[in-house]
Parts: sequence; structure tokens; C-alpha cells
Amino acid sequence: MSILIFLIVLAVLIFVHELGHFIVAKKSGIKVEEFGIGFPPRLWSKRKGETLYSINAIPFGGFVKIFGENPDQESIHGSDSSRALFNKPRVIQAAVLFAGVFFNVLLAWFLISLGYIIGLPASTENFKGPGEITNPKVVITFVMENSPASQAGIKVGDVIRGASHQNLALREIKPQSVSNFIDAYGSDGVNFTISRGKEIFSTPLKSENIAGSGRQLIGISMDEIGTLKLPAYLALREGLKTTAKLVKETAVGIVKFIGNAIVGKGDLSQVTGPVGIVGLVGDVSKLGFVYLVSFTAVISVNLAIINLLPFPALDGGRLLFLGIEALIRRPISYKITNRLNQIGFALLILLMIVVTFRDITKLFGS
Repeated sequence: MSILIFLIVLAVLIFVHELGHFIVAKKSGIKVEEFGIGFPPRLWSKRKGETLYSINAIPFGGFVKIFGENPDQESIHGSDSSRALFNKPRVIQAAVLFAGVFFNVLLAWFLISLGYIIGLPASTENFKGPGEITNPKVVITFVMENSPASQAGIKVGDVIRGASHQNLALREIKPQSVSNFIDAYGSDGVNFTISRGKEIFSTPLKSENIAGSGRQLIGISMDEIGTLKLPAYLALREGLKTTAKLVKETAVGIVKFIGNAIVGKGDLSQVTGPVGIVGLVGDVSKLGFVYLVSFTAVISVNLAIINLLPFPALDGGRLLFLGIEALIRRPISYKITNRLNQIGFALLILLMIVVTFRDITKLFGS
């Protein structure tokens, strides 16, 4: 089921991204040869007008084949050369290339807004937004590796329903009161009542003085999280704010990761490929539909930002070539750009293989 949900999510993200390229290209009078979901071999195809629409066997991708995107003899000297992408003004070329990224951000805005309409998880701490947070619960937001909580099988997303020590029960379930209760009685052992989805269970835990903190800890972070439900007009406004914040934080995070990689401090364990995302999608979907919607929005923003990176074969790389052409006031040789895009694509495939292999190794290792 996790694989099926992942393929549906991936298909939606790619469809929206390629739809952006497709619509702007069509509106600009550029010839679109094929709109495909997945990579060949083809499973199904149908031609409508000049464009072939296809569904392909390899599900990890999709494409729009735009005439003149990778210039060749036909697009340069053929009868339709005036409708080739590279023969359009650079501002139109840039609009076509940027459209996929823009549509992914629009999708994230729509999904986050939908989440607010349905009811999104929200922290009660310092909450100043519109609406009211209902049904607050103490949710575990982080579990430290090799900590008492980790060894007991506690997971992120678990809800603390109760805590007791011998005949003493914690009356107020709040993050600070739970923390104080652990500090006071954890060294002797505290019994926690935990809910995970529809499952409710008890687990005893003994705390430790972790990393010389001076306090008894079990290695978790907690937050009081409830449901924030907004009317449509407020959901769209807050969805836009949340999307803008998500775009900014994602861009900063990716730039920092690349910067660390350049100076030799990159950690490939921070990168997750298709196999890893399947597992994440499975975990998120168990929490509920609104969590899956939010997670899809996050992936959509990540896809948008990654595509903007100035690397050959990505939209950002092609935009970089356009910028260079604008500076030197002449086109770059199509032989050079085509070769660089081929090399970039090969490197991206190699990276995906490496990350996927690491994900599989990690999966079977656990």
C-alpha cells in the first residue's frame, strides 16, 4: 500500500510540474511533441493534435518533450523551426522553464490551504494565528538515538496520554509537567501511556542524566499539538504564508547542504531517495489523510527548489544558460548545452542509484 500511495503522490507532483511547462509552452506558440508520465518504454499513448500523450513503464519521473528544448537539425533547419523553444525570446524561454517550479509551489499552496480547511496539526505554544486550536495533545516530536525512549520503541508522532510512578499519576498532561515528572521520578522508572494511531499501550521507562544535562531525561522532545481548522478565505491566506515560509526554509536548508558538500562536510544520510520516501509516505499515511496532504506539499516544495538549482539537466541549469546568453548577447552552441545537459542527467541518475542503494541497505540493515 505504501508503494501505491507513493506512486500516486509522485505522479501528481510530476504531472503538475510538467503541466506548468506544457501550458506556458502551448500558450507561447511553442510546439509540444509529447507529454509523458514516467519514463519509456511506453505502456499507453494517444495523439491529440500535434502532441502525443503517454504513460510509461518507469514511474520515477515524467517529461514534456518541447520542440527545440535540445536543439537538433530538425528544430534548427526544419519547417517548424520558428516554433522551436530556442527561437523564442529569452523571456518566454525563461517563463517556460520556470513554469514547472511555479506550478509545484502553487500545488503546495493548494494542499496546505486544503489542510487548513480539513484541520491541520498546530502547536499551541505562542499561537497567535487566526482561528482556535482544538483537541490539544502532547506529541513526541523528536527521539534521540540510543536513548531510553529510543530503546523502548518510542517514535516521533506518539501521543503521551498519561504518566505514573507507583501510585502517583500525573494529572496535567503538558510538555513542561511531563518533563518535570520525568526529572522527579524517572530514575526510579515512570510508566507512560502512549497512543499511536488507533493503538494505545503502556511502556515503562527509566531516565538518565543524558550528556551531563543535570536533569533526568529519556531522550525526547515534546510539543502540545492540536487541530487548527480555518474557513476557506483564511485557509488560503494562511496557506500562502505557510508556503512562503516553507519555500524559504527549504531553500536555505538545501543551500547549506550543498555548501557543506563543497567543503567536504556533506552527509549523504540527509538525502532520501525513492525507497526512503516510500517508507516515509507509509508512516505519514498511517497518521491520517491531512498528514499525507501536508507531506505531499513539503515534497512539492523540495522538488521545486531542487529543480531551480543551477545544474545542467535541471530547469535551473537551463535558466543559467539563458542568463549567460543574455550577458554575452549571443546563443551558446547547442552542441555544448546538449552535451552538458546529458552529463548532468547522467550524474543525477548516478546520484539516485547511490542514494537508492543506501536506502535499501539501510532498510535491510534495520
